[in-house]
Amino acid sequence: MKKYKIGYTTGVFDMFHIGHLNILKKAKEQCDYLIVGVSTDSLVNEYKHKLPIIPFEERAEIVRSIKYVDQVVPQTTMDKYVAWKELHYNVIFHGDDWKNSQMYKDMEDKLTKEGVEFVYFPYTKGISSTILSEKVNNN
Repeated sequence: MKKYKIGYTTGVFDMFHIGHLNILKKAKEQCDYLIVGVSTDSLVNEYKHKLPIIPFEERAEIVRSIKYVDQVVPQTTMDKYVAWKELHYNVIFHGDDWKNSQMYKDMEDKLTKEGVEFVYFPYTKGISSTILSEKVNNN
């Protein structure tokens, strides 16, 4: 039996790469059911001030096809409490690059009161969608 029943993780998953796969695999190793919130194009534009290269529906389909993923939902807000009210997950998985951000500290304060645990995985160094975009643009 795995440690958690329902896990939740989120991301843009633009230009899907090994770092994305690492998080999904590690998350599924710890939970029976893994829900993945894929950020909508409008949400990405709102907080990154740019649109993803791959449109939302295609990114969601890519993530949906990964064997570690049980369910894909659109992430329309960065507020994980909104998602918790609908999905009732008991753990959030995320890369440790967000761990000390004020946004995640606030979410931890709110969600731990609901019994939600936070598990941070080491960020996969040297790879990101931004790095991939820069490499493509420089060639």
